Amino acid sequence: MDTARLETVDDNVELEYEVTGSGEPVLFISPVLADGFAPLRDEPALADYRLITYHKRGWVGSTHTPPPVTVADHAADAAALLDHLGIGRAHVAGHSSGAAIALELALARPSHVHSLVLLEPSLLSVPSAAKLLGAATPAFEAYADGDHESAVAGFLSVVSGLDWARCRAVLDDRIPGAVESAVQDADTFFGVELPALGDWAFAAARAAGVTQPALSVVGADTEPLWVEVAERLSAWMPDVDECTIDGAGHLLHLQQPAAVAAAIGAFLRRHPMEDARSSRRPLAGRST
Repeated sequence: MDTARLETVDDNVELEYEVTGSGEPVLFISPVLADGFAPLRDEPALADYRLITYHKRGWVGSTHTPPPVTVADHAADAAALLDHLGIGRAHVAGHSSGAAIALELALARPSHVHSLVLLEPSLLSVPSAAKLLGAATPAFEAYADGDHESAVAGFLSVVSGLDWARCRAVLDDRIPGAVESAVQDADTFFGVELPALGDWAFAAARAAGVTQPALSVVGADTEPLWVEVAERLSAWMPDVDECTIDGAGHLLHLQQPAAVAAAIGAFLRRHPMEDARSSRRPLAGRST
């Protein structure tokens, strides 16, 4: 991945990023799996787009800063990355906590966001979140005991709805090395990002301010939390399309990358930028 130093409001932050393809820009924001969107880069349905993936602060080689790092901080970093790349406006796609960042970016920097693709946003204030977090208690206890491998395995198993052997097989097949990377940065997830997500405020009043067209994507086999969140988004936001991916749970874009890419591609084609050239300024840094 290419590395760029970005000026944010409070810090100097380096983010690792990769840019592939050409066309209208699409910024992907991943959660605990740093390269979670990598399988979509090779999908034909997205071949006509300029795809941008990056490691958020606290992950892999990007700058690690002590807590608190809020959802708003991550949104500011995403905006800074777009500015660094000379991109004035982009389609923005996020998964889980990455989708929360995408929503915050749409609210805080609406001029940067042309459309939103929301893959099962994690909103911990809805009632069903308590049950899922309760099921993850052994993972939290393992982390507190310093057993990061068991903590990551337990948490990913709970959110995916898969036993660890099946979950690990999906991850190793789609993004080799992702589990080891998540274990290495367990302090970021359990000690920084999960608390920040718990503090993130997003309900009807704020959601009504998200005026960009949005695609809400859920897995047919996902946990009740993300079904409830999708229902809230549909009720709260003014312009939401909905899509369900068969044969998938919370890891939907890893379990069914072709189907997810097809849904994203169809949505982007329904909401093209008026002039893709207006979304680009001269690129600072390199791309691949």
